[in-house]
Amino acid sequence: MSLLSSAETSTLPKLLVRNARQHGDEPAMREKDRGIWRTLSWRQAREFLRDLSLGLGALGFGRGDKLSVVGDNRPALYLAQLAAQARGGIAIPVYQDAIATELVYVLNHAEVVVIVAEDQEQVDKILSLKSDLPKLRWILYEDPRGMSGYDDPMLKPLAEVLEIGRKKGAAGETEFEHELALGMADDIAMIAYTSGTTGRPKGALLSHRNVIATAENYIKGERVERGDNWLAFLPMAWVGDAMYSLGVAIVAGATINCPESPETVQRDLRELGPTIILAPPRIWENLLTQVQVRAADSTPLKRRIFDHFRSVAEQRELLLQDGKPIPSGLKAAYALGEILVYAPLRDLLGFGKARWAVTGGAPLGPDTFRFFRSIGINLKQVYGQTEASALVAFQRDAHVDPNTVGEPVPGLEMRIADDGELQVRGPGVFVGYYKQDEATAETMTADGWLKTGDAAQIDPQGQLAIIDRAKDVGRLADGTPFAPQYIENKLKFSPFIREAIAFGNGRTFVTAMVAIDMQTVGNWAERRNIAYTSFADLARKPEVAALITEEVRKINATLPEATRARRVLLLTKELDADDNELTRTRKVRRAYVAQKYAPVIDAFYSDSGSVEVTMEVTFEDGRKTTLADTIAIHYVGHAARPRAAA
Repeated sequence: MSLLSSAETSTLPKLLVRNARQHGDEPAMREKDRGIWRTLSWRQAREFLRDLSLGLGALGFGRGDKLSVVGDNRPALYLAQLAAQARGGIAIPVYQDAIATELVYVLNHAEVVVIVAEDQEQVDKILSLKSDLPKLRWILYEDPRGMSGYDDPMLKPLAEVLEIGRKKGAAGETEFEHELALGMADDIAMIAYTSGTTGRPKGALLSHRNVIATAENYIKGERVERGDNWLAFLPMAWVGDAMYSLGVAIVAGATINCPESPETVQRDLRELGPTIILAPPRIWENLLTQVQVRAADSTPLKRRIFDHFRSVAEQRELLLQDGKPIPSGLKAAYALGEILVYAPLRDLLGFGKARWAVTGGAPLGPDTFRFFRSIGINLKQVYGQTEASALVAFQRDAHVDPNTVGEPVPGLEMRIADDGELQVRGPGVFVGYYKQDEATAETMTADGWLKTGDAAQIDPQGQLAIIDRAKDVGRLADGTPFAPQYIENKLKFSPFIREAIAFGNGRTFVTAMVAIDMQTVGNWAERRNIAYTSFADLARKPEVAALITEEVRKINATLPEATRARRVLLLTKELDADDNELTRTRKVRRAYVAQKYAPVIDAFYSDSGSVEVTMEVTFEDGRKTTLADTIAIHYVGHAARPRAAA
């Protein structure tokens, strides 16, 4: 029976109360603080929820009001969202690294009245915007360090608000239960703002029904158990974190663990050894880069051992994916590799206890995907959208293919429109965009299906394959299909390439802008006594240009002839969300990048060997500066130089 069929389990805060009643002393959340893991049981989480909900009520927070949280992953910030919902309010998590203009837009558009900030840094950011936030009434802060000299009347320590609720005693308990009971499944639980790849972020209204039904249906197809641990280190504003860290965790009774800081995630991951791991492609790409760099820096003997057993693992994984038997010699070699390489490597990465791991939010290159599976990590892909409560499809253990994202979540339907666009329908599809009825109408079909905007295919086994964003899929001048993400993911398999943007729609050949991986290329340069002073200086080095063009040449060998990158340019700055080149979830804003770097694209398809680029750089406080640079364009390959497009 669905949780939504009972009034006692129809909202997220009600489910937390249920967990406190049934599993009171079991761990609900943990937080690494000053080197120590501090555990909050379900019973303690309920007490925090009740006290904060009552405290918010005393500050005038009521039904329909909006509360935002800003900061790193913290139990208090997750519980603040639930406390707002317990009083009939709506949660709006925002990106902690968002620049001032982005924050102002979201907070004003959502009409936020209370902000719960993690620490002094976030408080300072909000105070600097206060005059632009007319609806804001209160700024609550969790960490009091550095706050003693602040006297703004809007400011209040979170501990003080909790104490207000705690002092209400028995009368407060009655009030809390009354407000909680008023909550209904179709109330709006949160406004999740989209990443804004094509313009301003849109606020997707997600109800408790959307989140709970999606979590329940996901658990039907995936093994999530009470007491499972996962590390919550992805931005709370990302709808994927909201679904897993609030939806799935509370429905299943799993334990959320918050690292001490973004800088300690890798160390905390190894120390915790979670049973479930969720990470976007950039994390898996970074981990692979670290492994490749460690292998390159090791002794010749260790490097040969690693390379040999990596080859063994990849051969075995390819046979498994093709459903072919594993020869006995390969089985024996893999068993030895498990002792010498794979198990130690999993333990080093923090995956020693992982039952399964998922990647989502953007496509992960097949080569990267196969590497992790080949060393014994049960990595699977999920696909979702903000408007579909983060989950549309996911891979089951019995059918894992790097070229698909699995089968639909139980209870959700999929279809491919005549133009190749994926459309979905089910209980997780959002209520609509906040204050944007026209945009809501545009994203829904007349018969009630959500238009995902992704070009996709469904294979005969019912597995979903995402090709690219529908608007990005095109053709070369000779009619060859052109899907830029596929080429970019291939290029990013190189440990020396951090980001890549491919061009070619309507052109005679493919080109790419590349941003180097500063750490990996820097280490490479230092081992060769190549001095450099900055990212820009390193990217300009002719030795680095030769390294990257050789990497692209090797990757080209794995691509069809027509879609190989023929010319590349090494950017002298990293692609940055603050400069609108990436979203906060590190998706490329293609339209903006194409406009910003139009001179580069024109030069790619001329006979020019360099191009003058003017780049605008944005600081965190919104200030901007302009950098001008002349950047070389490099030809890749040994065949005849490609003929430039007219």
